[in-house]
Amino acid sequence: MKIFKFGGASVKDAAGVKNVLQVLQTVGHEDVLLVISAMGKTTNALEIVIKNYFEKSKELYSSIQDIRKYHNQILLDLFEDEEHEVYFDVTAHFDDLEYFVRSNKSPNYSFVYDQIISIGELVSTTIVSHYLNESGITNQWLDVRNFIKTDNTYRDANVNWEQTQKLISKINRKKSLFVTQGFIGADENNFTTTLGREGSDYTAAIFAYCMGAESVTIWKDVPGVLNADPRYFENAVLLNQISYREAIELAFYGASVIHPKTLQPLQKKEIPLYVKSFVNPTLPGTSVSKGADLEPKTSCFIVKKNQILISLSSIDFSFIMEENISEIFGLFHKYKIKVSLIQNSAISFSVCVEDKFEKFNELKTVLSKKFKVSYNENVSLYTIRHFDAASAEVVEKDKNVLVKQISRETLQIVTQQ
Repeated sequence: MKIFKFGGASVKDAAGVKNVLQVLQTVGHEDVLLVISAMGKTTNALEIVIKNYFEKSKELYSSIQDIRKYHNQILLDLFEDEEHEVYFDVTAHFDDLEYFVRSNKSPNYSFVYDQIISIGELVSTTIVSHYLNESGITNQWLDVRNFIKTDNTYRDANVNWEQTQKLISKINRKKSLFVTQGFIGADENNFTTTLGREGSDYTAAIFAYCMGAESVTIWKDVPGVLNADPRYFENAVLLNQISYREAIELAFYGASVIHPKTLQPLQKKEIPLYVKSFVNPTLPGTSVSKGADLEPKTSCFIVKKNQILISLSSIDFSFIMEENISEIFGLFHKYKIKVSLIQNSAISFSVCVEDKFEKFNELKTVLSKKFKVSYNENVSLYTIRHFDAASAEVVEKDKNVLVKQISRETLQIVTQQ
């Protein structure tokens, strides 16, 4: 079994869906499970629906209608017969969405978020599955919520590996091709959960681990893993091979090509990961596998925008000791604030964080009761793996550096944007 993951950019329109077909025809589709994300910017559009829902906006149903129209145009471009079953299946998903926003009683934002946001993946996989069947590639559509079971930490759910393993093991492997959703799962009450933003890569890794897959391939609009994001750095180069360890390091520091949670389950079973281009599927791309000799021979640059630099100091000039730091990190965990850099002195403690769930203002109020809190919003965190003087100069040039931290292989710099 091979696991292929196609992201939203690969199925953003009818041409993209047709290209998925061409990729499968080119590289083969026997004994393959496809994990597919929501189409294009659908997740963003559904976040507008969620915003309208909570604000009781008059635009709620029109924002849903906009998403219906977007998908309907893709349907019209792919299926001439408007009586085709796919039209009814897609309509049913949107009807479920509208029923939910009419009938839901829960005020829990994260719960509501997961029930609404998941429609994107359900609709995209429905369309792709029908199109492949129509084009002669027989496949079975799977509702991933019947297989990946999680706790009820909505928006960032934790996988119940034992239960998930049992359910995935029951899949009839005699079928040659499966199509399922990325990003989503279900809790013990069968309410939809999500695995964190960009979690479709993680879904692919979960299936690979539980099925003992031969490999995982993530199909992207780039030729593979680059040593830098070409949007921010010139002359980015392809990394042909890297180790699991290096890929985990890059993912931890914020490299966007591979989701941070994806690599651990693959490493445990030494399942190779390939990052390849859906534009040129015959190119080798990047392979991620076991081996210390696969470290990059060039510096790797990562930038995370819109971070917050927080500096805490004791009100009475006493030392910030282990018990204080433990308490501070307990609060970061409680408010789901991701810490990307730490620096401390005798009476101060600084962290660069990502406020993914917009909890910083609440956290700041709590911290202010015990510490003097200073902060800079909208800072950028640059990380250079395997740095040298020349690569450091590239990042530091013409920037206001707020924090600089150097370890054996990694340089991190926080700058004011």
